[in-house]
Amino acid sequence: MRILADENIPLVEAFFAEHAEIRRMPGRKINRAALEGVDVLLVRSVTRVDRELLQDSKVRFVGTCTIGTDHLDLDYFSEAGIAWASAPGCNARGVVDYVLGCLLALADGEGVELAGRRYGVVGAGEVGGRLVDVLRGLGWEVRVCDPLRQAREVGDFVSLDEIVETCDVISLHTPLTLDGEHATFHLFDQTRLEQLRPGSWLINASRGAVVDNAALREQLARRPDIQAVLDVWEGEPQVDVALAELCWVATPHIAGYSLDGKLRGTAQIYQAFCAGQGLEPTVELADLMPVAPLRSLSFADTATPEDVLTTLCRAVYDPRRDDAAFRRSLGGDEEQRRSGFDQLRKHYPPRREVDGLEVDVAGQASLEQVARALGCQLKS
Repeated sequence: MRILADENIPLVEAFFAEHAEIRRMPGRKINRAALEGVDVLLVRSVTRVDRELLQDSKVRFVGTCTIGTDHLDLDYFSEAGIAWASAPGCNARGVVDYVLGCLLALADGEGVELAGRRYGVVGAGEVGGRLVDVLRGLGWEVRVCDPLRQAREVGDFVSLDEIVETCDVISLHTPLTLDGEHATFHLFDQTRLEQLRPGSWLINASRGAVVDNAALREQLARRPDIQAVLDVWEGEPQVDVALAELCWVATPHIAGYSLDGKLRGTAQIYQAFCAGQGLEPTVELADLMPVAPLRSLSFADTATPEDVLTTLCRAVYDPRRDDAAFRRSLGGDEEQRRSGFDQLRKHYPPRREVDGLEVDVAGQASLEQVARALGCQLKS
């Protein structure tokens, strides 16, 4: 059996070597010629896997080590009898950490209290749902828009119009869909962007085309009171440099790039592969997960909830470092910028997740609330 894998997927050899011969290549360069003799294709979101790529190939299993599946032609897979698997939830915690870090950066820059803002989360799946739980756990006011969940379950959901009209912070976590009643392509178009409340913050860590990038650039240029955080871009790895310069935080599609999330994604696809092949899994993620460099933190009873939130989040991850690296890559010509975008992702440094920390908060209830909301373990 032969496996072709995106070069940025970690631990492929550790999980799959006993079952197949493995070859790696850049995800954007995977084409029909590269699939000669390949039985299993392992990708990330940069590879479009559809009829054009797979027809007449030997591929019978496609695994994407990502939450999203908009880059997979699932209708064709069904028609062609190709098994597939994704990794729902694998990097959700990493994206939550990214959003929290961006909120802290925005609050520092504008001199506002995060607890006093009203939050709108658009898309409450694996990522958005976890973000909602964290924000509400912190005691912050949150409104949620998710038409698909609203249609199938009882819940406290509101319309997108209400989110735009009433929320000071809007965080987007919806998949990209191009048509249908709930299409999300340019969900935030010129009209909707113009309706943002004065002083609003817009965060997009979902898919680039959920926001009309050209319209956002024009809006930010006209309204300096609006702030934007973009991790995803229309046409990436090509980036609208003028738009990036107007963003408070700009990063190269790395919101979910925690080491834990990437390893978890590979493990989930390995489990699905074994199930499809009728094999008993012999490799466990716990045996491969490296020890985090920071394992615990202690706070005195003089600490405030704000101290705990800021310290815990930034001790593990501060997105301003990724923002600085990304901005340095935006010089040169278009080809250099495209290459820079992919190089930042390929050589992304190890980053762990906040909920892996053990925390001592001196038995203070207000501090315990913050630690629990972040998912940390309280030291007994």
